Amino acid sequence: MGVKAQRQGLTMNASSLFQLDCRADSSSAIAIRTTQLSKTYGDTIAVDNLSIDVNPGELVALLGPNGAGKTTTLKLLLGLLQPTSGHAHVFGLDCARDSLSVKGAVGYVPDEPAFYDFLTGEETLEFIAQVRGLPRARAMVELAETIAALQFEHPLTQLVGGYSLGMKKKLAILASILHRPRLLLLDEPTNGLDPQSAATVKAVLRAMSESGVAVLLSTHLLDMADRLCDRGVVLGKGRLLFDGRLQELREQSASGGSSTLEDAFLGMIRLHSEEQ
Repeated sequence: MGVKAQRQGLTMNASSLFQLDCRADSSSAIAIRTTQLSKTYGDTIAVDNLSIDVNPGELVALLGPNGAGKTTTLKLLLGLLQPTSGHAHVFGLDCARDSLSVKGAVGYVPDEPAFYDFLTGEETLEFIAQVRGLPRARAMVELAETIAALQFEHPLTQLVGGYSLGMKKKLAILASILHRPRLLLLDEPTNGLDPQSAATVKAVLRAMSESGVAVLLSTHLLDMADRLCDRGVVLGKGRLLFDGRLQELREQSASGGSSTLEDAFLGMIRLHSEEQ
């Protein structure tokens, strides 16, 4: 199939895809609530009885070493994975049962975004807007300021197949906010970005949080988490090790509140490993 035919096929099929009606309970004061949430793969426990709350306007860092269950947790919240036991809710909606509506309230940035290579960046955003039932022209206008701040005007006219990881990450961030989500889930949002673009993304996340959007971001960049987030959730082998203000995490470390977040984090992970 040629590029033109592929594009026409996407346009024709968009209306038959899911309509995100966003039936989230607007009266719910909790953006995210997990209750003894677990996910196993055979004998491997990816998430182990995780219970956390995230409120609107909070900017929370999801921290942990590789294999801690961070990405699995995000996918459970999106309804991309079914829990083995326990529950996850987004604005009162069950993430497993009401996953379609949950996606209407959520913007998601995966660690390695994937798009249709035969579309330009602009066509990609317009297609996503169409799938979500949004006026394409208005969506692009509302993104204009962020597009300019990311210096992404020219890449938008290019085919996504030629994008670098950093360019794909920028496009994913734009796609995640075009529908004005009430909750943002991000997996390594600044991975692949140059310092200026990373600073812009952090400013956007902070502004959205201040406007009442709940933000949960997974990252290995502890310095970024320390500067951007007030609260942290630390996982170790799927278990919740810490949930609180990052200053409290420092105070729990051997050197007290004057320690860096990295020192406190590494100390907690080391202690957890020794207890296993």
